[in-house]
Amino acid sequence: MIERLPLNALRTFAIAARHESFKRAAAELGVTPGAVSRQVKRLEATLGGTLFERGAHGVRLNATGRRLAEHVNGHLAGLATAMAKARQDGGEALSVSVPPSFVQHWLMPRLAGFDAGEAEVAIEASPSLTEPVWQAGRSRLAIRCGPKPALGIEAERLLAAGPPLAQPADLAAHTLLHASWTPGAAATSFPGWREWLDFAGADAVDAPVHRRYSLFSLVLDQAIAGRGVALATHTVVADRLASGVLVAPFGDRYAMPSPFDYWLLRPATGSPPPLAHRFCEWLRLEARAFARSA
Repeated sequence: MIERLPLNALRTFAIAARHESFKRAAAELGVTPGAVSRQVKRLEATLGGTLFERGAHGVRLNATGRRLAEHVNGHLAGLATAMAKARQDGGEALSVSVPPSFVQHWLMPRLAGFDAGEAEVAIEASPSLTEPVWQAGRSRLAIRCGPKPALGIEAERLLAAGPPLAQPADLAAHTLLHASWTPGAAATSFPGWREWLDFAGADAVDAPVHRRYSLFSLVLDQAIAGRGVALATHTVVADRLASGVLVAPFGDRYAMPSPFDYWLLRPATGSPPPLAHRFCEWLRLEARAFARSA
């Protein structure tokens, strides 16, 4: 029965199979590689067998996976055709491919002001460019950030980029986002902009506090929205960097050693109950996998 089919897992598998990479599939879906892996494992558990060969350098479809991918892709293509036909029968529709960060922090808060009437407007949050096309039943548009696209696509500038950011000295022309770190038990304080600028050899750049936030999550939200530059540990922002929601303008050229590590705190005595034990084991495996991929 169709209601028993793991449709989300099948769609995730189809994308992972096309890329033969959980990381690239996660970037296309706007999720973490771990979420892709969980959906694939759910599908494998339903089927009672594996679909990928897993190795230190990634994943590769096995014979079963290749056969299933062919069937799934064929049926998904058929569904897409049926949907397109239904949209044509029901009137005009429009899909817009937009980077996830732009959707969340700029487009969606404003989209309610667009009067689409009875037509459908589908927003596809994807880091992969979908080629725009005019069609009577369904047109496609795309919004992207970067240099002007190549010939063959009409590109209209919506929002101009900010000042260049190629070296630490360029930060003088940008808004630096500050977090109010809560003092903890450690004697060492978390490095701020002044410490990082000195470390990067940009001691001549001032670090004025134009915007300070009580929570680091608010700092990241502002950085994702393009309202400034934030300092962050790689662990916290790795998934956002992989998906393209955030960018590291200098790469790891000026990575400052952190005085802190992340710790799992447990009672000093006694044995953990089964659920707590399983969670700790899972957390260790996730941390080791992250450390290997970093």
